[in-house]
Amino acid sequence: MATRCRTTLPDFCLEERRGSGSTDSLCPVWVPAPWQGRMRRQLQTLVQRKFKVLLLLLLLLAFLLHVTMDLALPESRRLCSCDAKAPKALGTPTGSPLLASLEKLSLRILQDFSGSNGSLEKSSQPQGAGPLGKDGDMGIQHQHADISPAWAKGSKLAALFEHPLYNIPLPKVKDKDKLFVVNPMEKFSLRSSGSDEWVSSSKAEMVLPTGKTAYDTYPAWLKFHVGINRYELYPRRDPLMPTLLQDLATMKIVSSVQKSGGTQLKLIMTFPNYGQALFKPMKQSREQETPADFFYFSDFERHNAEIAAFHLDRILDFRRIPPVSGRLVNITKEIRDITTDKKLAKTFYISPAGNICFYGECSYYCSTEHALCGKPDQLEGSMAVLLPDKALAKRRSWRSPWRRSYHKSKKAEWELDPNYCSQVRRTPPYDSGHRLLDLIDMAVLDFLMGNMDRHHYETFEKFGNDTFLLHLDNGRGFGTHSRDEMSILAPLQQCCSIKKSTYLRLRLLATEPYRLSELMREALAADRLAPVLAEPHLQALDRRLGKVLVAVGRCLATAAQPHQVLVDDIGSWL
Repeated sequence: MATRCRTTLPDFCLEERRGSGSTDSLCPVWVPAPWQGRMRRQLQTLVQRKFKVLLLLLLLLAFLLHVTMDLALPESRRLCSCDAKAPKALGTPTGSPLLASLEKLSLRILQDFSGSNGSLEKSSQPQGAGPLGKDGDMGIQHQHADISPAWAKGSKLAALFEHPLYNIPLPKVKDKDKLFVVNPMEKFSLRSSGSDEWVSSSKAEMVLPTGKTAYDTYPAWLKFHVGINRYELYPRRDPLMPTLLQDLATMKIVSSVQKSGGTQLKLIMTFPNYGQALFKPMKQSREQETPADFFYFSDFERHNAEIAAFHLDRILDFRRIPPVSGRLVNITKEIRDITTDKKLAKTFYISPAGNICFYGECSYYCSTEHALCGKPDQLEGSMAVLLPDKALAKRRSWRSPWRRSYHKSKKAEWELDPNYCSQVRRTPPYDSGHRLLDLIDMAVLDFLMGNMDRHHYETFEKFGNDTFLLHLDNGRGFGTHSRDEMSILAPLQQCCSIKKSTYLRLRLLATEPYRLSELMREALAADRLAPVLAEPHLQALDRRLGKVLVAVGRCLATAAQPHQVLVDDIGSWL
């Protein structure tokens, strides 16, 4: 007979018989009571609270450990806490809303707006970190110190920019001479809606710090765009330049897509503050020279040429090339993983050596035979600030009168007609103003860096013909240092004219205190990819500068009057 259960049972129990014919009562089936459910929920809540308390204790312990280690370090190993000094080092106002929530910044976008990695070992650092100091530490202040020594007092560059030839005043800039006339009440504002539109002062959701203006809230790239005027792309002593170059070299990249058009691969990279830059990847080492049998139109575009061209243009006081900085890019994290370009995404692969490679789509050199490979995924490149979108600031493209034939056997008209310049002088816009002299300036720049690929140039349409030329696409410069292509100087040789200010600066740069190669060496040493140029290229600059001065000397020797050769553009200022 089955063992009976105790007769004292709770009221909420029910009995269930195991067999239909048995009269014995078996152990009852227990039915959960409401108070049991409450107990389980209370137990779960208690466990969750204990877990949260334990987690908070662990976080507190980690924080205390971090503070203890920081205090235990010697004073020389600490980075000065960088609390109030970091914004100043970056050129950003203390307390600026820009620092508070960078990822939520909203604005109307003004953008293009139209294998050897020699410095890999010393530049391979975490994204956004500054260069390693002597003590192995890194930080924002180290970045700023390494980016801007070219602008520091006591340098040869600083002395050059103090020279009277680099302080010739420009005409007063009026509103009609500005590329953009900015409403001073419009600000770079924070919005939670994610909208990319400007917010007027009356609708702004933030309050500017005391003593600050709306301009102070703009990111560096937007300040650069706003500062463009009829006479210059950026001012001689632009306090913005170190910050702008630093942003190009270190700011987080949130998007990478291939730039349409062109003969070789280029990428457009976007930053969290909506700035954009044109990335040209490294294709050959600094020591390689373009073979003499190569045609100029089949040469590689070099990333280091873009960097060096910007600094050379600035030293010549032209200031017609947008700012360019070198950068070491992680192909995996900063291109492949974030690209929305499906055509580009299909071209990534891992090489037999285990390196990440890609080749994109373009007219030339976009195949596995000419792929761009990292080490294993680190790749050098140049980052150039994009000019304002053509929808906001239209640019006009002009065919150069001294354009080459881009043919293997044919020659251009200027190569056959020694009196070609007289025809150009009668043709608008070269028949008046300073357009022809600006073109000769550009020829001097191209000759110094050995660039034969100048088929077009651009100007801002708003300023008509009375403005400077934009010196864009300089990647085919600095390809050779052992040969000097004298045909690049054809505009100067055939027209026998040059601005007086340009000639005087060239003479200054040929003297020992301001020798061009030494100034370039100092300027390029500030770049993250230094050394940017091989030493023979720096020596070639001095040699070519001498040949430019010889060409002007010949013109002066044959001219009836010196002013016919040296066109006065400075008056009696000097």
